[in-house]
Amino acid sequence: MDSLLLAKLAAAAIILLVGFPIHEFSHAFAADRLGDRTARYQGRLSLDPRRHFDPLGGLILVLTTVGAGLTIGWAKPTPVNPRNLAHGHRGEAIVALAGPTSNLMLAAAAAISIRVIDASPAMADAIASSDLLVMTYFVLIYFVKINVLLFVFNLLPIPPLDGWAVLKGLVSSSTAYQFRQVEQYGIFLLLAVVFFGARLILPIFDVIFALLTGRPRG
Repeated sequence: MDSLLLAKLAAAAIILLVGFPIHEFSHAFAADRLGDRTARYQGRLSLDPRRHFDPLGGLILVLTTVGAGLTIGWAKPTPVNPRNLAHGHRGEAIVALAGPTSNLMLAAAAAISIRVIDASPAMADAIASSDLLVMTYFVLIYFVKINVLLFVFNLLPIPPLDGWAVLKGLVSSSTAYQFRQVEQYGIFLLLAVVFFGARLILPIFDVIFALLTGRPRG
């Protein structure tokens, strides 16, 4: 199997086992701290990947990771009852923001290792001399890429993505209520972004990826 393909698959597996659980746990933790115990009662305040795994979302993640387009995927959505949250719709925005923020933090943590390796000629030479270390290096790169893409994608202000709840948290309660009329069209907007949104997402991704790693996207 091609080493780059193997690195992509390994990075996708780490997302499924670590990234998605942390993302959903972050939602659950934020909701729990703001007064909603729904996720806790349903066993979702956990880092156990089995509690968050969604078969279709996991399959889409793997397929889009090895493909040439946008990498997308999802875990089982964390149950949240907005009526139980402190601060109303702003509390809902905090809960929504927690998930994508965790992806950015995971990307930043892995990017530190990439920067350390790139800054050390000795380490770079050592890695270049080992096929296993080369693959590990590319796993780090793809892990950062996937997390940054998930961060940007999830924060798009389109229902049912996290960015929609964040957007509603930035406006008044009355405006947020009016925004709910758009939610019935959310699936169509989301499909449009999936198929045609690369020109919107990739420039943002490029900037964040370069800032984190000091490397161009390619």
